[in-house]
Amino acid sequence: MRIMFVGDSMTIGSAGDFTWRYRLWQHLNATFGGPYRIVGPRHTLHDPATDDASSAAYADPGFPDGARRHLAGWGEGWLHMAPLIGDAVRRHEADTLLVSLGLIDLGFYTNAEQTAENVRRFVAEAREAAPHVRAVLMPVIPNVRATADAAFGVQCTRFNELLAKAVADLSTPASPLLLASEPAGWETGRATYDGTHPSEWGEHLLAGAFADAMHQAWGVGGAYSAGTPAGAVTAG
Repeated sequence: MRIMFVGDSMTIGSAGDFTWRYRLWQHLNATFGGPYRIVGPRHTLHDPATDDASSAAYADPGFPDGARRHLAGWGEGWLHMAPLIGDAVRRHEADTLLVSLGLIDLGFYTNAEQTAENVRRFVAEAREAAPHVRAVLMPVIPNVRATADAAFGVQCTRFNELLAKAVADLSTPASPLLLASEPAGWETGRATYDGTHPSEWGEHLLAGAFADAMHQAWGVGGAYSAGTPAGAVTAG
């Protein structure tokens, strides 16, 4: 299994973060009995001091470079990733995509309908590169802007409806798509440090939502337990 994390600022993380990618790496090490590798063209964090993706300052310096791989970017959404995903899947031979996108699109670039079209383009490009690729897609989760801006909240709700429809329309036995559940217990006051980006607890909730989707549908790993220590199977 070759996993690629695809996402925006909540996935790349910022200097000093553990990231939910790290939490999922720990979980898979502890519960997945088969070989796997985390792949992708990028490996750094966003650096607030320079406003670019140049930081290697993960909260755990023991997080190995191979397991840090991803295709995520601060300020990038479905609009940005759809043109990149085919080449990334092809070059890194990814067969499992864990995707958390949409907030940036709706906030700055596209409406719900346009964003949903980019989801479909993303899936088509990934499948052209790897016809049997499978993916777990996260809906847009609660955030401070959706609470404060009613019109934006409506767009988030509408996009999540269209995302669910896209998953239902596009999933096939050969290339299955899963819609992850909104992380259980996601409350912005506890799960984020600024109303959007995950706190350490939020990292666990996001990792758990992806882990549980893969476990329940595909038998990958076990049920997620926050704070699960790393085990013997390595990803690097």
